[in-house]
Amino acid sequence: MNNEVYAASMAAISSIQNITNDRIEALTKGHGMTNIGAMCAANAIATELFRGANIQLTDEDSGSLQIDQVLEKGIEAAKEAGASPANAALFAASICYFAGSNAQAGVPAGNRKIGALARMIAGADRTGVISVPTPKSNNKVSGFAAVQAIYKAMEEGKLTRIDGRKLPLGVAGGPLYGHNTLGEDIGFPEVAMNAAKVGTEAMMKAYWGAGVSASPIISAIIGTAASLEIVHPDAFVGAEYGGFFDVNSAYLAGKAACEVAGIPEKLHMRGTGEEYDSARLVGDLGVIIKDIGAPTVVGMMSFGEMLCAFQESVQIGAGFSGGPIMPPLGHMTADCIIALRALIKCETDVEKAADIIAEVKKNEWLDPEIAAVALNTISRKTEQVRRGLVTRTMILGTDGVRSAAIFRRAQKTYDALKAGKTVEDVVREIDVERKTTVETRAAAMLGAMTGHELKIEIKKLVGGARRDHPFTNSYYGFDTDADVDVTVDGKKFELKGLGQTVIPDAIFNDKQDILEVIPLAAIPVSELQLSGHSIINITVPAAVAAAMKVLEPKEAAKLAEKGGKAGTAAIPGAREKAFDVAKLAVRIMDSM
Repeated sequence: MNNEVYAASMAAISSIQNITNDRIEALTKGHGMTNIGAMCAANAIATELFRGANIQLTDEDSGSLQIDQVLEKGIEAAKEAGASPANAALFAASICYFAGSNAQAGVPAGNRKIGALARMIAGADRTGVISVPTPKSNNKVSGFAAVQAIYKAMEEGKLTRIDGRKLPLGVAGGPLYGHNTLGEDIGFPEVAMNAAKVGTEAMMKAYWGAGVSASPIISAIIGTAASLEIVHPDAFVGAEYGGFFDVNSAYLAGKAACEVAGIPEKLHMRGTGEEYDSARLVGDLGVIIKDIGAPTVVGMMSFGEMLCAFQESVQIGAGFSGGPIMPPLGHMTADCIIALRALIKCETDVEKAADIIAEVKKNEWLDPEIAAVALNTISRKTEQVRRGLVTRTMILGTDGVRSAAIFRRAQKTYDALKAGKTVEDVVREIDVERKTTVETRAAAMLGAMTGHELKIEIKKLVGGARRDHPFTNSYYGFDTDADVDVTVDGKKFELKGLGQTVIPDAIFNDKQDILEVIPLAAIPVSELQLSGHSIINITVPAAVAAAMKVLEPKEAAKLAEKGGKAGTAAIPGAREKAFDVAKLAVRIMDSM
């Protein structure tokens, strides 16, 4: 390796801030996204788990359980990263659940629920599902929709055949109701299932009414949580519904919610292949949400992203961090759940767990190389707050790809500049390579999903689709004018003005044939719109040009960003980062 390539490569990775345009310092104790808080909690909980802590809830006659201390550690770590009490409670409870904790245990004394324990330990205020927001997906709604619909149905006598006015003294509120035919065989199952159905359907309608796609999994969880605020949430139910101790009212609520939301009966963990019963998962998470307090929108976004750890995440509308599109770094939480499950499966063998992470990134993303770089970046940033086995696994699983990616760009730039090309040319070429990768892999992945032979070509990608403003004209990520050709089984669709013309026209004029084709264009375009999360296509060439003394650092940065205007430079910030990296490359060269 020549000195210039080495200097540029070292400069590019010297500060994790210079790998991305995303505001990742705001994720650490700032008023920003909360995923670093969630990953810090995962690190802390993993430490306790692999020390041998018992994370099971029981009804034993004790003032505390070992899981109380585990939750406390997780909450402390999340708060250290700036999470609010309710968000910290949500992260700790959810991660413990995915680590193997049960959601509830015990009736009535010694009754423990993991959400309530986490909320009290965190010092969060108690509230109801009515105050729980959904994650933001452009717009967002809240549990108010589910609660309102359930109470309306309840008032109309639609939840159960039992009329409370007829209950005799001595039956109402006692074990003759709660542990016998009226309650276990009739009342509890009817209220649990009917309320969950009503609540889930109301949540999905609320999403649609807000002009956004409904999240089936979030609708089901909040619908279940709202139902469990009414029905006895851990009641036994009749034998017709399942085995004694195996099935309770929370399970039935989750099952009914899944049916309404269209969630498949089984979900599968990425990387490990572990199978989850959707009804139990939704029921358990509904119990957690019911008790957790009032997490914020960004807290619920991190919660939703955890559910992207399932292979079916796109189908169930979990979030964005499960691929195939690489989201901004603040969205990434799924990988910490995958890493945790991998560590459990591999019995804390970090090398083997890291191999699982590497395989997930390699096979399930439009651009595996950039996806690995992005995970490495956010994991390293998390370690500035709290280190642990989870982040160590994610870093180890992506370090090789990141190192190779940076070296390849540095060497390519060196060779190109030696051959007389400009740094602007080099960045443009690297971004074109990435665009081709995204087009090709999107066609292959979406073709496999749909059963069609696809070809996707992004013909234009610039800013200023609707606005004549220097900002939107310079950074295409905010007002994207995209033309995309999509060929389906030999039939070509020319989608010109995808965002400003094609999509609105298809929606408002109900053009079903175009609505079916739009995702095939929107997915690869979105991948490129979000390119600012990893900017090595700009910073590395700028650093090489400065190290070779071809350009001064400031000019190298300016021209590198200009070269990426149709690719990596989707949002502002790359020029400043490239300038810092280029200056450092020169300093390293001088020292050598």
